[in-house]
Amino acid sequence: MSIDPRPEAARTFRAASGPVSLVLCSLLAIFLLGDAVVRAGWGQMLLLAPWVLLGLWVVYEIAFVSVVRIDDQGAMVQNMLRRTSFGWSRVRDVDLRWQLVFSLDDGTDLSSYGGPARARPVRRATGDDEAKAPVALRDLTDVRDRWQAALSGAEAPIRRTWDYRALIALGVIVLWAVASILIANG
Repeated sequence: MSIDPRPEAARTFRAASGPVSLVLCSLLAIFLLGDAVVRAGWGQMLLLAPWVLLGLWVVYEIAFVSVVRIDDQGAMVQNMLRRTSFGWSRVRDVDLRWQLVFSLDDGTDLSSYGGPARARPVRRATGDDEAKAPVALRDLTDVRDRWQAALSGAEAPIRRTWDYRALIALGVIVLWAVASILIANG
């Protein structure tokens, strides 16, 4: 799935199943916590909440947060907790294996979990003779076009960082879970 298809704008690729999974799991979490309030009260719900939120955090990290963002200067690939950004001049090749893969000039291959991915061929109706390019190949062409257009410029270095906001949220949830264990056993 991509956002803002204008060629001059930044473009974001994310697995289409990510937002759906996150919304469905969020609704399930709200239902479970609401049920805990109705059956046992607010105090017990607060003791159960970190475990439900920990499960929701895992779904968020696995299904939703992985993303590829490209613009005219370079790309940013976030795979779960790890974020890598680089200028187009650092890219040796862009390929589509099972996921979009950037081969960088430092010798590493960076697979992007949230970007375009190879999918099963779509079944066509028997009378449909028009061949249609898969979405992943069109997205790969868009990424390659951006890369080819910017080969002379975009000297940004390769930067690898952590997703600190997600790690802080995990820390808060873990501390809350430890506190709920201590309160329940105390």
